[in-house]
Amino acid sequence: MGDRAGTRVFKKSSSNTKLTVYLGKRDFVDHLDHVDPVDGVLLVDPEYLKERKVFVTLTCAFCYGREDLDVLGLSFRKDLYVSSVQVFPPLQEEPRPLSHLQERLLKKLGQHAHPFSFIIPQNLPCSVTLQPGPEDTGKACGVDFELRVFCAKTVNEKIHHRNSVCLAIRKVQFAPEKPGPQPMVETSRSFLMSDRSLHLEASLDKELYYHGEPISVNVHVTNNSTKTVKKIKISVRQYADICLFSTAQYKCSVAQVEADDQVSPSSTSCQVYTLTPVLGTNREKRGLALDGKLKHEDTNLASSTIVKEGANKETMGIVVSYRVKVKLVVSLGGDVAVELPFVLMHPKPTDQPCSKPQSEADAPVDVNLIEFGTNSSSQGDDFVFEDFARLRLTGTKDHLGAEDPFC
Repeated sequence: MGDRAGTRVFKKSSSNTKLTVYLGKRDFVDHLDHVDPVDGVLLVDPEYLKERKVFVTLTCAFCYGREDLDVLGLSFRKDLYVSSVQVFPPLQEEPRPLSHLQERLLKKLGQHAHPFSFIIPQNLPCSVTLQPGPEDTGKACGVDFELRVFCAKTVNEKIHHRNSVCLAIRKVQFAPEKPGPQPMVETSRSFLMSDRSLHLEASLDKELYYHGEPISVNVHVTNNSTKTVKKIKISVRQYADICLFSTAQYKCSVAQVEADDQVSPSSTSCQVYTLTPVLGTNREKRGLALDGKLKHEDTNLASSTIVKEGANKETMGIVVSYRVKVKLVVSLGGDVAVELPFVLMHPKPTDQPCSKPQSEADAPVDVNLIEFGTNSSSQGDDFVFEDFARLRLTGTKDHLGAEDPFC
């Protein structure tokens, strides 16, 4: 697909092929002061609808239990946000400005194509998946976003698979342009029968790291006590705050180094230890927070969550953070430990636009991660349509008749 020139557009159709949804992207960026609008185009067959209408629903949900464990009508799922719009027949209201991609798709698809758009609230969490255990089956727990298109007489009517389309999208954050100060921490510990203390100083070479980048930890030990430091343990820990009915925190080590570097009484030690936290060495750890994934795609450790000041944590779902823990194992004296917080994220793409919507009714002209030519008329038919679900990777089933992998 990469050798075909043109504008890539994701599409997905209902099982009966009467509804087809077109989106320019599947990842929508949280810029802290605004979130990329979700704008697409829907192609409908008006003869099939008869007296029914077509609705589009955007849902952000926190799934915290396996679906096959639902009993007595109880659901292990909490909807954090639900918004619905009627796309056909169009409502008599002031139309929103169309993005460049929507204009081109409407021109290409004809009179039965209709635009739709959503503004994702800023206080919603990013897409996060909790890694299932080897014995777990079904949909993984975590926070996910879903677009569902369906035809019915009312928006609350039961949805049927044959005349509906379900698409999983993601809300993501990228690393800030200005990282914070270099992390550094120090502590001293006094022991019984020793008039002098053990001093530990630890620092990182920077505050922001990208996924897959090694982390250098500088450890300086000044041992003026009568005790001996037997070992130095360095670990990178992931902390996941689950903000559901009550806040709970889960921690998991994602990288660690254990060095037999002894520091005798009245001596010093200065060492640099390198760790690289990656998913590849942690695939068996159940409950580890990962970046939200789409079908048939791999992912990585969950990115650090940047929480906007004043945000309500009850709607944040899962808040992820990282710390480096440095622990000195002291003979007959216990442990001395410090922690250094840092940020682990993806860099912002160089072609990421920064257009900001002024309000829900004032969307930007172009918010898609697509470069358009200056001559629109010459670019009208250069679309490269890609199946949204990518079911072509699973076998010979046609994507219009196969079971929806996202539902």
